[in-house]
Amino acid sequence: MADVAAPARPASARPARLFANALPLVIFAVFAAVPFVAALSTEAYVLGLVTRVMIFAIAALGLDLLVGYGALVSFGHAAFIGLGAYAVGILGAHGITEALISLPVALAASALFALATGAVCLRTKGVYFIMITLAFGQMAYFTASSLAPYGGDDGLTVRVRSTFAGFGILQNDRTLYYVCLACLLGAYLLCRALVTSRFGRVYRGARENGQRVATIGFDVYRFQLVAYVIAGTLAGLSGFLLANATDFVSPAYMSWQRSGDLLIMVIFGGMGTLNGAIIGAAAYLLTEEWLSGVTENWKMIFGPLLVLVAVFARGGLIGVAAKLRGLIRG
Repeated sequence: MADVAAPARPASARPARLFANALPLVIFAVFAAVPFVAALSTEAYVLGLVTRVMIFAIAALGLDLLVGYGALVSFGHAAFIGLGAYAVGILGAHGITEALISLPVALAASALFALATGAVCLRTKGVYFIMITLAFGQMAYFTASSLAPYGGDDGLTVRVRSTFAGFGILQNDRTLYYVCLACLLGAYLLCRALVTSRFGRVYRGARENGQRVATIGFDVYRFQLVAYVIAGTLAGLSGFLLANATDFVSPAYMSWQRSGDLLIMVIFGGMGTLNGAIIGAAAYLLTEEWLSGVTENWKMIFGPLLVLVAVFARGGLIGVAAKLRGLIRG
């Protein structure tokens, strides 16, 4: 019997695939080049701003894993950032600044909180899932606000940045920048590997038709819980880095408004793309920074702008780029 040739990939799909493969390289190349460009201007300001972008991009990647690939809209994701940050702040207040201690504590606290809350939240669906994640997030927020020995509502100053094996490498802003870049790259590769793995195929299948996936024999709840814990742990890593970058810890890190900001970042960039989570975090924070320098009433401009993007730019900035490529080819 003659071999049947596989159908050729449409020519129109090749540029899109090439763009999707090249985009992460471009994103991380730009991040790697920022310190060299910043040296030509106000280095401390630029490094601080882009470091903050990368830190929130890590948390946005975890949230995109939930929202974009699992259709699990969490309104309490910022709680994990706060847990990671408070692990640094509280241990530092007791004289423990070693990252080999504080980082595992931050990751473990976030993972355990995600496991405990996710076990409850994932028993619900739709708007009930949104509301219960919001409730757990606010619970964490008010708990942090009541910690009077650690600043309460006023927050807690991190007097000394974390050390690695006794070396204060994070004291240097450029070194901290590259540590954040390495963490962002690691988080991206982890999420990409998960999405393309057998685990990811089952997880994405549950988003489309959970009942059918369960009928095949997969425990949908278990897969979603694992994804929820991974997303929470990534946000905990983000909190650890944020505490070191800002030298400050506050209950505001856990507020529902911060969770809303993370959701907007994911939607702004393009859900279910991972690249979009990073681009969305950068676009959101850089636009916010630019508008706040133009006028003190910048929120009156930023709010309608986000509404316009949500209404007219379906697929976020990644979707807009795809449509522009189509128009250019057409």
